[in-house]
Amino acid sequence: MIDFYCYPRCGTCRKAKKWLDQNEVEYNDIHIVEETPSKEELATIIKKSELPIKRFFNTSGKVYREMNLKDKLADMTDDEKVALLVSDGMLMKRPLAYDGEQVTLGFKEEEFEQTWK
Repeated sequence: MIDFYCYPRCGTCRKAKKWLDQNEVEYNDIHIVEETPSKEELATIIKKSELPIKRFFNTSGKVYREMNLKDKLADMTDDEKVALLVSDGMLMKRPLAYDGEQVTLGFKEEEFEQTWK
């Protein structure tokens, strides 16, 4: 079962959810703002993904820009970055899908085909 963190008004999340439904992939639909993963959960997800923490930030989001994080992230520790991400679900790139082993960030149909089918 996939934990599927998304934001209902996000077009990319809706496309990803549609793909999951069409391909009959079971998932827990989790509102990323109302149920942001804990610091420990997110740290585990980041480690499993083998992606840099910076990729988990929604760099095109309003909150990211308002906080001027583009200039601040370089001076932050990984622990501080994870704490920042879990402080506001709108800072996280979405959708975030995780099954305990595999992780996808955002929605690319080819990546979903390889990972979740």
